[in-house]
Amino acid sequence: MNLRPDPTFHASAKLAMQAPVENYAFTVMLSPDGSQSDGIAVVDVNPKSKSYGEIVHKVIVDYKGDEFHHFGWNACSSSLSPLTGHAFLERRYLIVPGIRSSRIYIIDVKDPLKAKVHKVIEPEEVFAKTGYSRPHTIHCGPEGIYVSTLGGGGKDGTDGPPGIFIMDCETFEIIGQYEMDRGPQDKHYDFWWNLPQDYMVSSEWGLPPQFENGVVAEDLLSNKYGHSIHFWDLRKRKNIQTIDLGENHQMALEIRPAHDPTKSYGFCGVVVDTTNLQGAIFTWWRDDDGKWQAKKTITIDPRPEKPENLPPLLQGFEAVPPLVTDIDLSLDDKYLYVACWGLGEMHQYDVSDPMNPVLAGKLEVGGIARGTNHPNGKPFVYGPQMVEVSRDGKRVYWTNSLYSTWDDQFYPDDEGGQMVMANNDENGFHLDKDFYVDFPKGYRSHQIRLEGGDCSTDSFCYPNV
Repeated sequence: MNLRPDPTFHASAKLAMQAPVENYAFTVMLSPDGSQSDGIAVVDVNPKSKSYGEIVHKVIVDYKGDEFHHFGWNACSSSLSPLTGHAFLERRYLIVPGIRSSRIYIIDVKDPLKAKVHKVIEPEEVFAKTGYSRPHTIHCGPEGIYVSTLGGGGKDGTDGPPGIFIMDCETFEIIGQYEMDRGPQDKHYDFWWNLPQDYMVSSEWGLPPQFENGVVAEDLLSNKYGHSIHFWDLRKRKNIQTIDLGENHQMALEIRPAHDPTKSYGFCGVVVDTTNLQGAIFTWWRDDDGKWQAKKTITIDPRPEKPENLPPLLQGFEAVPPLVTDIDLSLDDKYLYVACWGLGEMHQYDVSDPMNPVLAGKLEVGGIARGTNHPNGKPFVYGPQMVEVSRDGKRVYWTNSLYSTWDDQFYPDDEGGQMVMANNDENGFHLDKDFYVDFPKGYRSHQIRLEGGDCSTDSFCYPNV
């Protein structure tokens, strides 16, 4: 416990943008076949360092078969909320779930070069105290650490709906389910909130049988994956409104609210429109009557391709779908980054007007039937996937694995893991030739967290001034 608030906590997004730049990134290392234990790689991201762009430390856990995926901090700028009373916590621990095992690791990264496992929460405790399985998104927030799950109870995770549970932010004890009234919510994926305005938004992917062994084409073509977003009264823990984006908008994934808490809007990425293979971004907002609305504001077209160049799953379509699998919003709420995992493109949109986004930049690397090399001439397998933006908005990092079984379906000939970075500066949006992390043999890479916080971690409680 500190005697002063952690210096990486910031009252507003604007103040966070002025903070010192990151020296380290923490990135998932996952063994796709479970033959090795998963881990967290500590990557040197200081361009003045001799080990810039290298993995300088690894935390490899004892168990195998966890499949690390998403993870987050024990505490962030949300601790400065006048309602939480957590101002003296430290941003010290990473909460790292195994999406396949439901085991949760607490990793102490106070000294990044000596990062180590602090505590392990076994899956039986998750099942017994929550009725949920397959933990996914982590957010540090009011009352504790919030964890979304993709599965309910039972062996295949379909015994009851998935949801969110809360952990104690100091002892990491699991407290229990978040929901008092979930309404029609029966699938889950991501969630985020606006703390001063006291609302939360959640999204939907699919149930475990729909993703654990790969995409189920029959379910996708019959529109059985998630296509709704849910709005919640955060304190009352009650679903207050559900918006169906349309059943053809399959897999509503990442939720990115504006960082300035005076704004009542945000974005949600949709993987694929089953009527035309487009990827899409919806803008959601609260209208003058207090009702939530959503409108499709970005569409990304598929690219025609010869069947012989496509994986079997796509040959009948003769096209490469964009496959919008991650998005991230800069702290000034100006740029939305959209990962097009299928096309092999990272798009940068100016969303200063959130109802009228403008494509500001586009980079090509990897991609189905394209396989564009990194500017340094080395391969980038799969396509741009998990994206993370530095607090000052000048560096955009991403990795390339989506989920082990889905990687193998969409990119059956690829193997490996890379992490790259693009600069966003006076020369525009461009890949950094000198930053290229090739993960150890047998490992793929997924989510990234930046030392001191990033653009998909912290929730701010005070307006930009």
